[in-house]
Amino acid sequence: MKRILFATRSAGKKRELRLLLEGAPSEFVFLDEIGIGETPEEQRIETGTTFEENARLKAEYFQKRSGLPTVAEDSGLEVFALGGRPGVRSRRFAMATENQDAANNQELLRQLAGAPPERRAARYRCALVLLAGPATIPKSFLGMCRGRILTEPQGTGGFGYDPVFFSVDLNKPFSEVTLEEKNRVSHRAEAVRAMTDWLLQHPTFDVQRSTFKY
Repeated sequence: MKRILFATRSAGKKRELRLLLEGAPSEFVFLDEIGIGETPEEQRIETGTTFEENARLKAEYFQKRSGLPTVAEDSGLEVFALGGRPGVRSRRFAMATENQDAANNQELLRQLAGAPPERRAARYRCALVLLAGPATIPKSFLGMCRGRILTEPQGTGGFGYDPVFFSVDLNKPFSEVTLEEKNRVSHRAEAVRAMTDWLLQHPTFDVQRSTFKY
């Protein structure tokens, strides 16, 4: 079975991904499982202006470090009334160094204070970029899910903006659903399904030669 590195250090994302990648046509491993330690340089990778660009930058960085075909992800929340913010700055929205998720949620609710329901429409977006090797063309996979921002955090599950993101598909906040429920409709699930479907349709994806064959 082909071995592909999934380059994320997020514990929340890894929980979702382990379930989503069950039955995938390749063996996916994570950074800690192959001994790729964290470095200060990683904090400076995300210089792109789009989720896809950031995912590509991370894929290039970790493919070079690991020598393995690598898929990297960038995702975040877009609130229409805020012009698409926090967007690619979702993780750093409140510029907090501790308790980032809580600080980001508080800052988001502050900026939307008093906004009526029709101005709270939002969506989660995800971009995956798969890179076979240093001289290959990256392959992108995108996902999106719709919702709205609550007036206060609810629930105890999930991570990131899940306590304030109400899913229109599930009619619940993401923080109050099971992992299986979230993985039916989430932005990350949509992107991962697109990637695994592509891998199934391209069995000549040659890991050892680090190239895509069409």
